[in-house]
Amino acid sequence: MATDTLVTPARTAKAGPPAWRRLLGSWDAVLILALLVVVLVASATIEGVGSPRFYRFVALEAIPIALIALPMTLVIITGEIDLSVASTVGLTCSVLGQLWYLGVTSLPVLILLSLLLGAVLGAVNGVFITVFGLPSLAVTIGTLALYRGLAYVVLGDRAIADYPPAWTQNAVAPIPGTVIPWFVLVLAALAVVFGVLLYATPIGRSLYAIGNNAEASNFAGISVLRTKFWLFVATGAMAALAGVFWTFRFASARADNATGLELAVVAAVLLGGVSIFGGRGGLVGVIAAVALLGILRNALQLADVPANALTIVTGTLLILSVVGPNLVRMARERLRRRRPATTLERKPS
Repeated sequence: MATDTLVTPARTAKAGPPAWRRLLGSWDAVLILALLVVVLVASATIEGVGSPRFYRFVALEAIPIALIALPMTLVIITGEIDLSVASTVGLTCSVLGQLWYLGVTSLPVLILLSLLLGAVLGAVNGVFITVFGLPSLAVTIGTLALYRGLAYVVLGDRAIADYPPAWTQNAVAPIPGTVIPWFVLVLAALAVVFGVLLYATPIGRSLYAIGNNAEASNFAGISVLRTKFWLFVATGAMAALAGVFWTFRFASARADNATGLELAVVAAVLLGGVSIFGGRGGLVGVIAAVALLGILRNALQLADVPANALTIVTGTLLILSVVGPNLVRMARERLRRRRPATTLERKPS
């Protein structure tokens, strides 16, 4: 008669590293550390970086990028991308400005119409991608040009700038007793909503599943096409909200508003650890990346670094955003292989 005897190895390993060690070894931790280093070094070497005024401008610049980066994170996790977001901002600004110039209705109604317009523009992308099966990269490059062209059709080379001072001043007004713009509270609330959606709901888990294997997700009962469609709608609506903020922050609606903003958004999302191939990433790293890019860019501007050099820095960080998380992941996999596994051997007797 055989009995099963547990043979305990001389060196017993734990089932896995503790949570704090996994956190410290993550790309999010690397980004937060890099953010702290940049803040400390820039404050010590560049005049004006440590002032409240500096961080106020960083926050104002980061708000539209972060607004769009929230849904863009979810889109890229599913393996798709939306490069039309900056043109959506420009078209939203143009339509808002033109309707205000014509005296069509009140600003609160125009803001709601702008959000609806952004959702429709996102839905157009979603239809081409989910109904016609076209690749999101090709579709959104096309609508990037289309939406920007429509912005010029609506507004031309004009700038609409006669908004009520109460709206333009309140858009950038600080929280009482601080230098932080109050709109950061709106951004924080939206970040919580997207965070709960991604981390604490079945929808969030399905996004990772879609990004890893869309066909298997379909067999598992996940509505892949419907999910992607609504993500593009959300991205369009959030880009429209960024357009509304942009219009009131600069007190000007122009067809060329936010030109090139899509590069900053994609750079922040990828630098935040979201895999361009889908299925991996999160919002914590993306928010840290938005702050890092904003502080770095504004600090370099204070140091009189030319605009061309700033573009080079952004491009370098974009490359790093693709390479860096993979290097960290490879290092963690190598350490995991070196760690002795906990096994239970069965020895017949």
